[in-house]
Amino acid sequence: MTVLSARAILDKLVSFPSVSRDTNLPLVDWVQGYLTRHGIDCARVMSPCGTKAHLYAHVGPKVTGGTVLSGHSDVVPVDGQAWTTDPWTVVEKNGRLYGRGTCDMKGFDALAIAALVKAKSAPLQRPLQLALSYDEEVGCMAVVDLVEAMLGSLPKAAAVIVGEPSMMKVVSGHKGGVGFQVHVRGHEVHSSMLPYGVSAIMEGARFINWANDRNAENAVHTPGPLAADFVPPWTTLHVGTISGGTAHNITAKDCNYVLEMRVVPGEDPEDWAAKVEAEAARLSARMQRIQPGTGINLTRFFRVPPLTPETDGAAEMLARRLTGDNAAHVVSYGTEGGQFQVRGYSTVICGPGDIAQAHQPDEYLEIAQFEAGQTFMDGIIADLCAQSPASVTTDKPAPDAAPPAETSKSAPDAGRARPE
Repeated sequence: MTVLSARAILDKLVSFPSVSRDTNLPLVDWVQGYLTRHGIDCARVMSPCGTKAHLYAHVGPKVTGGTVLSGHSDVVPVDGQAWTTDPWTVVEKNGRLYGRGTCDMKGFDALAIAALVKAKSAPLQRPLQLALSYDEEVGCMAVVDLVEAMLGSLPKAAAVIVGEPSMMKVVSGHKGGVGFQVHVRGHEVHSSMLPYGVSAIMEGARFINWANDRNAENAVHTPGPLAADFVPPWTTLHVGTISGGTAHNITAKDCNYVLEMRVVPGEDPEDWAAKVEAEAARLSARMQRIQPGTGINLTRFFRVPPLTPETDGAAEMLARRLTGDNAAHVVSYGTEGGQFQVRGYSTVICGPGDIAQAHQPDEYLEIAQFEAGQTFMDGIIADLCAQSPASVTTDKPAPDAAPPAETSKSAPDAGRARPE
């Protein structure tokens, strides 16, 4: 049975153009086939549409207390980017591995897959698990089905390592996020009759101005202890694009934009969502006093829980012990880590590569970072071999028989955009 190096696995993963808008099934087929050939139990969680799948796998004894390696299979598009290499072929030059996803985050995925195969022949006392998701790049919501399937089928791990690029630093916190697609419905009249119409653009601007006022208020508040290390250390509200209107002399019938919030740990994204919904209702009532058919519709399309720093968290202690990094690190972008944490997993971010390379043309991963990731994986395997089985318990939901059955669950908030 051929055992591929992590580098060879990376070549294969990058060759699959698993852009979020397209299927990831060819990639999942290959990963599942490779792991299965090495005797590793795998299972899928299908997307509601049947064109995508999560994959999870388990190596080692059916006991609690193991480690999950969490990565995503999807990448962002290369459309309109000025690449100087083929984005779907790993090109090695100047100490770097170029290709779409090498950094975010197929480099980590390749290391994790190689680690599972290596762990298969190791004397594990606790298990090593893989969580490979889809649609991370469009909202970090689909992974909920994957986490719940793992909780229902596998022994619960003590630590989850989310391998987003962190330069192998231990990131213990990130902001949460909520996003709304905003559709403002106006009423058209000639602009000379402005008081008798409702301009969707001008009313939409009131809503945006309300968001600006919240930003100004948040900026002058003293940050709480969980927020103090973030840049900026407060919750932000943002509109990046806007469209609407028919002509300069007609009150706009429609206005559309996305309103997103980056919520610091210590504040509840649902509280902020409620504030947005309340303001939309208030403005709608104002508009409807002029024309009954007007108003503001909100469609939520992502909700990412924050990753909150843990006190003596198992994941953080493991990652710090293996990397030697004892500094405090938090980031303002979102990951799937919060989805694991709110479901009871100790979670931390630690992976090879620089987030500044993510989504860029000529995306690359430093070879030195890839090698550091390899050393990290070897450390995880050694840690799982060192633990005495007497200190862990058998997990009843995980039988010794066949791998978990393939499942399909409805994923909330389809049509999302990435909250990064």
